[in-house]
Amino acid sequence: ILTSLEKLEVAPPSPGQLRHVFFHNALPFVGFGFLDNAIMIAAGTQIELSIGVVLGISTMAGKYWQIQNSFFLFSCSSSLAGYVEALASRLGLSIPDLTPKQADMWQTRLSAHLGKAIGVTIGCILGMFPLLFFGDEEEKLEEKN
Repeated sequence: ILTSLEKLEVAPPSPGQLRHVFFHNALPFVGFGFLDNAIMIAAGTQIELSIGVVLGISTMAGKYWQIQNSFFLFSCSSSLAGYVEALASRLGLSIPDLTPKQADMWQTRLSAHLGKAIGVTIGCILGMFPLLFFGDEEEKLEEKN
């Protein structure tokens, strides 16, 4: 026998609520993607230029070394995710007003996952700004060889 509460159907989230879920999930991931990519590019390039030059290894070996160190760098930037989320909440990013059943609906989960994916993509694109500063150093290094 179903109770009267189980018989009630919950309305799916409104488009406005789904947008709120999307942005609530996207904004912290923009910050995380930005920091992650900027740290990996800046630190990875410096590791490659310093260790690669000292050891006299090829560019491909330097890239392999950079990939190995990316795991360490990723863990460093991952630890910043909590700070990004705290900053987002300080900036007024409120939690969407949904019932537990609405939060578990496929529309809400899809909106949250899309927000995370698009947010981290935008953040990674923005985090590529260190590449603007590394062109001259690599050209000077190639001219020496």
